[in-house]
Amino acid sequence: MTSATAWTADANEALSLSLVRAPEDKASLWSREVYEGFHPTFTYPIFGEEEKIYGYKDLSVQLKFASGSLAQHLTVRYSERLPSSSAVDEIEPTLSKFLAPDHLTDEKEFLERVEHDATHFKPYGEKIYSYTRAATTLPKGKNISIPQVLGPDDEETVDFEVYHSTWKTPGFREYHRRMQLFVLLYIEGGSLISEDEETWEFAVLYEKRRRRSSPDVFTYHFVGYSTLYPFYCFPERVRLRISQFLILPPYQQDGHGSALYTAIYQHVLAHPRIAELTVEDPAEAFEDLRDRNDLKMLLANEKFMREGFGPEAISSNGGKVGGVGNGRKARGGKARSIRAGAGKMGPPAERSWLEKWRTDLKIAGRQFHRLVEMLILRNMDITDERAQRAYRLQVKERLYRFNYEILMQLDKQERQQKLEETFQGVVADYRRILGHVH
Repeated sequence: MTSATAWTADANEALSLSLVRAPEDKASLWSREVYEGFHPTFTYPIFGEEEKIYGYKDLSVQLKFASGSLAQHLTVRYSERLPSSSAVDEIEPTLSKFLAPDHLTDEKEFLERVEHDATHFKPYGEKIYSYTRAATTLPKGKNISIPQVLGPDDEETVDFEVYHSTWKTPGFREYHRRMQLFVLLYIEGGSLISEDEETWEFAVLYEKRRRRSSPDVFTYHFVGYSTLYPFYCFPERVRLRISQFLILPPYQQDGHGSALYTAIYQHVLAHPRIAELTVEDPAEAFEDLRDRNDLKMLLANEKFMREGFGPEAISSNGGKVGGVGNGRKARGGKARSIRAGAGKMGPPAERSWLEKWRTDLKIAGRQFHRLVEMLILRNMDITDERAQRAYRLQVKERLYRFNYEILMQLDKQERQQKLEETFQGVVADYRRILGHVH
């Protein structure tokens, strides 16, 4: 008797995803660019908690998307299948519940659609951000800087563009039905959003690629997207919350997440009706991305840094000071740092000044105060005992307020001990984040 395991497949391995390009677009790719045959991170929303598919041998489930329009094509292949029963998983009916109503099952029809959509598909909505890359030298890594200007005549220049849409954007509702599946496959705990909630907004990132064979022809290819939800903010504005945020695996580790986040933040700054940008229950990796980009933005803001730390905080190349990271070198080779009282950052930081900047920069309260704490740590003179003490009290006061209900369940000694442990953990994490910001 054949064991059950012989008929059981890991759903994450069996399911293969591809972003399919027209032949002429494939011919424009470099060898490192692979957009087909990648796998989901999660399949439990579709195939259950165990993420197993039962009843097949040599199972291959291929879900292909036209790289721009995201037209879908599903193929299920296997060498053997058990007779239908309640135990055998019916793959196509199960997956079809999560696919767009117009998904295709005929491969020839799908490839014709890919060819047609390659030159006919254009992004929906309003372009809000763009940046450029050189396709020949695309590196991999978490802290990729994004060159904003490359020679427009360079045939290997790749443009990336972010478009803002709502449900009211013509054609976008149908497009979203094709791309929303990625939320289930790549965001842990992700769920599909309701089309009945009219206020959703979207930021979608595309690669805009010039064909080598026809340099005047540009084609668009889906990279990732974020869902945004506005909440009422007294008296007549909104807070915009990042709800879902994803970059597809073939484009990860190339700085595109940072670019999409920057696009959203610049969109928030440009719209008076938006009071601030917030994030819903961020994953650790997204928190790091957010911290790094927010820190770089503050460090590049000369007025903020000058007011915060005094004139010494700004150098001719945009500002590099402090005991953590790559500080400027003074005579004797030691990194220069700011002594307490040189500017509004203190420590302790001046609250009214902080609130003015927080409001102007449209950053949520807890996030802004964390960023300030990181910058103080980065720039603080480690020999200044008064500054060290003031900094410790500033951070602990915020932690005490944030964790008040938990801390009040402890006696005084335990409370002090827990607060000190939390403080040390926070500072260690700040140093880790600062180590990635140059």
